Amino acid sequence: MNAHAPAPTEQVADTVSRLRRYFRGGHTRPLEWRTGRLLALRAMLTERGDDLVAALGADLGKSPAEARRTEIDFTLRELDHTLGHLEEWLRPEAVPVPEHLGGDASAWTAYDPLGVVLVIAPWNYPAQLLLSPLVGALAAGNCAVVKPSELAPATSAVLAELLPAYLGTAAVAVVEGGVPETTELLEQRFDHIFYTGNGTVGRIVMAAAARHLTPVTLELGGKSPVFVDRGTDLTAVAARLAAGKFLNAGQTCVAPDYVLTDPETARGLEAALAEAIEALYGPDPASHPEYGRIVNTRHFDRLTALLDSGRTVTGGGRDRDAKYIAPTVLAGVAPDAPVMREEIFGPILPIVEVDGLDEAIGFVNERDKPLALYAFTESETTRRRLATETSSGGLGFGLPLAHLTVSDLPFGGVGESGMGSYHGRYSIETFSHRKAVLHKPLR
Repeated sequence: MNAHAPAPTEQVADTVSRLRRYFRGGHTRPLEWRTGRLLALRAMLTERGDDLVAALGADLGKSPAEARRTEIDFTLRELDHTLGHLEEWLRPEAVPVPEHLGGDASAWTAYDPLGVVLVIAPWNYPAQLLLSPLVGALAAGNCAVVKPSELAPATSAVLAELLPAYLGTAAVAVVEGGVPETTELLEQRFDHIFYTGNGTVGRIVMAAAARHLTPVTLELGGKSPVFVDRGTDLTAVAARLAAGKFLNAGQTCVAPDYVLTDPETARGLEAALAEAIEALYGPDPASHPEYGRIVNTRHFDRLTALLDSGRTVTGGGRDRDAKYIAPTVLAGVAPDAPVMREEIFGPILPIVEVDGLDEAIGFVNERDKPLALYAFTESETTRRRLATETSSGGLGFGLPLAHLTVSDLPFGGVGESGMGSYHGRYSIETFSHRKAVLHKPLR
């Protein structure tokens, strides 16, 4: 760095100021600008998706099929849904006017873009979880600073190259780096901060935002429970549970974290899960092209320390050099075992035995509100009780993870698992101000 080059803090401040000037010029408000940015983002994914796929393989050991399915195609669906509905979502919405204002008054609400927003992405889905919020920010007419995760360096580098090439630099800026760069970003005044990650950093983000009274969306994690009812088809349950749990080697914020079921069902589920895992990944998951790796050795060491928390039903194999941990099921896990004290975020599935639904509901309610709650049951009464007697960011019956693929459903947490939501129209609401407007003619 030469003597006249600005310090990194000044660079960050200058970037935010530059974006704010562009926003105040009114460039981002027209529908044509918004759809143009979304179409450019779509072109980036369709034309240069292979670059992202290669980077995701380097960072997380994701297969090309998984990378496309969970990151590229997921974001394309979000883009297409938004492009197809954006004009409709942005229309002003008339509201009734009370009689005391006279018959000639009218009132409506309109979405105003917020200004310059900050998106901080995590490492587990480093493309999807940066680009999907960016879709909402641009669709709502904002400028954005995006911060890719330094723990997925190959993906971060590709995004830093491609986003300016396709979107230009007038309205979107990419800031790479680690804690120092993120800290510098949080010193700036933004109009909204969208953070995906863990609760520890979420508190830091929220405290920094409070200094500027900046609203935040926090997409956090938590231990997402699964209740398996008596009398369910355990073969079908195990197949769906294994597919949801071990996707991305378990490094998914809404992955099933642990199973609650009665002792008899637990015995049957153990055998069914072992068979389901072998059906998914063969007898040697380490050699299966669809099974990923742990992001780094720090997380590998954290996860291996949890493997002695119960009886190993299947799995348990590990290779530190390859950052590989086999899909593992633990049985006979105590409620206070090490694996039950924090979000696992890896390929370990504990089974905790409870007497039945009442104890399961109590178990869930005694702990932090999860990002998702899943249940496999044929009972409408059980589904109704879980819906009304528990609190979670999302609730899925019969299929883990699937709710976040429905663009018309809000995705977000509650309590310790986060605040705010996005996807589809909910992204417009997150990145806009719904302004109240009243008109009363002078005549």
